[in-house]
Parts: sequence; structure tokens; C-alpha cells
Amino acid sequence: MDFETLCIHGHKRRYDEVGAVVTPIFASATFSHPGLPQEAEFEYSRLKNPTREHLELTVAALEGGKHALAFSSGLAATSVFMELFSPGDHIVSSDDLYGGSHRLFTSISQKNGVNFTFADSAEKIISAITPNTKAVFIETPSNPMMQVVDIAAVAKETKKRGLILIVDNTFMTPYFQRPFDLGADVVLHSATKYMSGHHDVLAGVLVVNDDDLNERLRIISKTTGAVLSPFDSYLAIRGIKTLPLRMERHQESTKALAQWLKSRAEIKSVYYIGFEDHPGYEITTRQSNGFGGILSFTLHSEDVAKKLLAGLKIIKFAPSLGGVESLMTYPMLQTHGDIPEEERLARGIDPSLLRLAVGLESANDLIEDIRQALEG
Repeated sequence: MDFETLCIHGHKRRYDEVGAVVTPIFASATFSHPGLPQEAEFEYSRLKNPTREHLELTVAALEGGKHALAFSSGLAATSVFMELFSPGDHIVSSDDLYGGSHRLFTSISQKNGVNFTFADSAEKIISAITPNTKAVFIETPSNPMMQVVDIAAVAKETKKRGLILIVDNTFMTPYFQRPFDLGADVVLHSATKYMSGHHDVLAGVLVVNDDDLNERLRIISKTTGAVLSPFDSYLAIRGIKTLPLRMERHQESTKALAQWLKSRAEIKSVYYIGFEDHPGYEITTRQSNGFGGILSFTLHSEDVAKKLLAGLKIIKFAPSLGGVESLMTYPMLQTHGDIPEEERLARGIDPSLLRLAVGLESANDLIEDIRQALEG
């Protein structure tokens, strides 16, 4: 089944006998048993729910994976993954990554005895692996500096050493990038973003191929309990139906915005993986079939950045990304506000940096909105 058809119809399994075209919302928290000794397939929604299962099966199929687990947020999914590890274990991670992931690793996982090394390229990630390393965590392209890591190069080493490779595929989605094809063991999504696509649901998903790893994660999931609700599962299923159309439009408009921003005197730098002079362009063209809908850019001063944010009329000054509405984010205080200032500045996250998640509005209107905010 082609990707576009799978997005609309989802996994082949159906859960009702009345011919509903749309997957029903099974709001029941508990399910009755047929009697002993028979076991019920569905018992309690923290363990398994038909609506959530449909989402999980669909996302697993889209990613080319075997199993998926859906959670109440992307960070809930990441937190469950981190429960695989014990005190003394070591993880190598991308150093430019979502601020919430960084906060989880440094304020909670490290408190629990898990050690981290952060690196910004495949070569540095590989060289940071030690005998105590148990996993490698990659976010590519990264948030907010749009760094690209060669997934296949890292996977070659993690396979050789028996390590778990997890790839955060939130920015690209399986429409543009399929980490399993490149050797990943786990794929992570903040499904709040492009997978759901409408800024109206919080969701996270882990996708795996290994049966044993799937069982370990499910035990942690049912024990910690941060699973996705039936209604939020329904919203995510609904969003996925238009994923291919949305991703194409996001990409088309982002390319236009990136080229226009690069031409403006007020803009110092534009970080967009679709530019041929981007350091990760060649890797991107090998491991992805698109460039996504996110870019970041710096202005020549903090004052100009603040003027731009204050003058926007269509683009919303807000955190998050991946929905139909365009959002501009101030990473220094929003997504990455909890990272120590010295670390932020070293990674280029300074007071003049803005991140733009391009929505589905007219690209011409978005350009005009930024123009009037800069010149007003």
C-alpha cells in the first residue's frame, strides 16, 4: 500500500461491525472479560485501547517498523525510553536538540545515574562512544540550529557495538525520512507536531522493530502510565490522513521563505537544510527525500529580533511547530530557556536567533508579514 493511501486508511485492522469509515473513539477505560480461563484482548486502556492501537499500528507501518507505542507527549515517550537504562550507563546524544530533551537528560536522567556526552556530528558521536555506552540518541535535523547527522554512518557503529540507536524524526516525519532504512533501532516522534498537524493535541510515539525491545518498553509504559488517551489518539489519526499533502506544502513554502530571508539585509544568517551551501545538504539528500518545514535565522541585533516578533500579524509568536498555522519561536527563552546560557551561546542560540515553523498559509502572505514587521 502506498504511503498516501496508508495515511488515509491506516492499518488494515478494524474495530467495529457497523462499517464506520472513521476509526471510532473507544472511550472505555476498562473492558469486560468473557470469563475464565479466556483472556480478553482488551482489558484496561492503560494497557491497550482500540483507538490508540489503530494509531500505533498506522505509525509503525508508515515508519516501516514492527511495533509502536503512543504516549501523552513526546517527552513522555522519551522518558519511557530512558527507563531502559541503569545507573552507570552512558548515552551519546546530539548536542543541539530540543530543549525539553536536554532538560530531561541533564536534570532527571543524570540524577538517576545515567551519564551523557553531547556531540554535533556523526564523527564526534562515534568517537564519544565508551565501553559503558548503551545507546546513541540522534535528533536530525536538529532543533533549532538545523544540524544534520549521518544516520547510516552512526548506525554502522552502533550495530557493530550492540548499542541502541534512537532517532528523533519529528521534524522530517516518515514522509521525508525513514530512519529504520538507515539502521536505526527506535524512532521517536513528538506527534504533537507534524504527525497530528493541527496544534490541538499532545502526543508522542516510539516505533521499534525488535520484539524484545518492544516488550521491555510496553512493561515500562503500562507501569508508568503516560499513555495517549482515546480522544487524542483519534485526533492524531485524523491528522495523519493529510500528512503527505501538508508536508509538501510546508516544504514548498519554507523554501520560498528561506530564499526571501536570505536576500534581506536585516538577516545575518539563515539555517535551512535545503540550501546547497548548508553543511548537511549532501547528507540530507542521501538520507531524506525532502527538506521539511523548519528554518532558523539570526538578525543583526536582539533589538531587530524583538521588533520582528512584536510586529507580526499573521505568524504567531508561540512555541511548537508542525501545525497549519505558522509559528515563530524565540529559542533562547522558549524551547531552550532551561539550557545554561554559556551552553546556549556556544551552540548559536543567542538573543538574535528566531525559529520559524512555516504553516499552510500563502507563502506570499507570510513573506509580506515578515517584511512589514521588519520595516514597520
